[in-house]
Amino acid sequence: MAPVLEKQLLGAAGSGDNNNEDEEGQSLWSSILSEVSTRSSSKLPSGKNILVFGEDGSGKTTIMAKLQGTEHNKKGRGLEYLYLNVHDEDIDDLTRCNVWILDGDLYYKGLLKFAVSAESLGDCLAVFVVDMSRPWTIMESLQKWASVLRDHVDKLKIPPEQMREMEQKMVKAFQEYAEPEDASSSSPQRRATAGEDDDVVLPLGENTLTHNLGIPVLIVCTKCDAVSVLEKEHDYREEHFDFIQSHIRRFCLKYGAGLIYTSVKEEKNLGLLYKYIAHKMYDFQFTSPALVVEKDAVFIPSGWDNEKKIGILHENFTTVTPEDPFEDFIMKPPVRKLVHDKEINAEDEQVFLMKQQSLLAKQPATPTRGATESPGRPASSSPRPSPRAGQPNVTGSSPMTAVKKPDPNMKGAAANEGVLANFFNSLLSKKTGAPGSPGTGNPGVQGSAKKTGQKPGSTDVQAELDRMTRKPDSMVSDNNVPPTPPMENEA
Repeated sequence: MAPVLEKQLLGAAGSGDNNNEDEEGQSLWSSILSEVSTRSSSKLPSGKNILVFGEDGSGKTTIMAKLQGTEHNKKGRGLEYLYLNVHDEDIDDLTRCNVWILDGDLYYKGLLKFAVSAESLGDCLAVFVVDMSRPWTIMESLQKWASVLRDHVDKLKIPPEQMREMEQKMVKAFQEYAEPEDASSSSPQRRATAGEDDDVVLPLGENTLTHNLGIPVLIVCTKCDAVSVLEKEHDYREEHFDFIQSHIRRFCLKYGAGLIYTSVKEEKNLGLLYKYIAHKMYDFQFTSPALVVEKDAVFIPSGWDNEKKIGILHENFTTVTPEDPFEDFIMKPPVRKLVHDKEINAEDEQVFLMKQQSLLAKQPATPTRGATESPGRPASSSPRPSPRAGQPNVTGSSPMTAVKKPDPNMKGAAANEGVLANFFNSLLSKKTGAPGSPGTGNPGVQGSAKKTGQKPGSTDVQAELDRMTRKPDSMVSDNNVPPTPPMENEA
């Protein structure tokens, strides 16, 4: 009996071990299945869309490409498409967020139907991009693109109940915003069901969410590094930037939007922008507080702002009031027209010379030096006769050299008497010359005088009279000078 009993006991023990193994295997499979189901339910949702609006040149494509981690150098037209890689480190999951960038020309607004439909509107985030380097275009751009989005949402013909539900969701998200230092580690949406105290929310302000689009909205102000340029070139002051920020924040209140100032050039607030987009689209934890100290790095999350906080900016206004129109204070500077000198084409060299030749031909001929002299005096005559060969050149021997400048102290009558005496002495000396005298010894001179058709004596007289007529007071001779010897006839 003992062996049989021992076998029964051993068989019972073996069956018990198998049952324990089966139970452990079933529990292991159950844990694996539950983990897989949990992961599948917590996976990041796909099909999220970011709609980007803005003027041409505002940098909307550049900043989205920067968030994507690529350098975008191409410029598209119509409707551009990008995507952002979103990674959840807690569950180690990766997904793509679609980015649709509408062209700055209103002609292409009809292409929005390819980016968002009535079914996908609830998974969209609207981003309005404005350019700080051209602040006078900010408010006009915001009003224009908000109107474009509103018109497209109305065309989708979403049922009123569904649209009202989406709007209430936005109001709830705005009211449940809490400061990061006071918030728990969970997202604001989950905190709303954490306790009864969270159900008590503050009412909205008078001008808050008056233009509810049913989807979250974000205002991105690009090129904030241009603040220093505006201060230097356009004389912007703190009052200008506070006035701009005041108008943008009041616009954000109407649409329940957030606001962030960025700069791709200086890589300012780019990481913060990515985290805030992931927070609004996928409920990621967000712990960054509002930033309002630096005028070029402002960040205001949706739900933080109100009229009272905006009023702090108004305390610094001295030359403007908060109710003044935006375009009256932030005016577009006058266009500086570049003054270009009129281009002058140089004409051909030969044409220029021909014109000058024709002008010279039309002008009257300029009289020569010989024409200005007296007609009674030969052009070849010289004021001083050349001396005979072998005869010394005695200075002052001729009647011409004997004439001296009148003394300023001499009276006019004495000067005239000296001139007449000198004149008649020279005539007598020339007429009474002997055959061998200098007056008759130069046949060349006589020949030249005969060629002119005038007598030598008359030529001398006429020349002397002309000289006295031209300069009556320029020559005076000394009365005590003896008569000069005869000279050769002038040529």
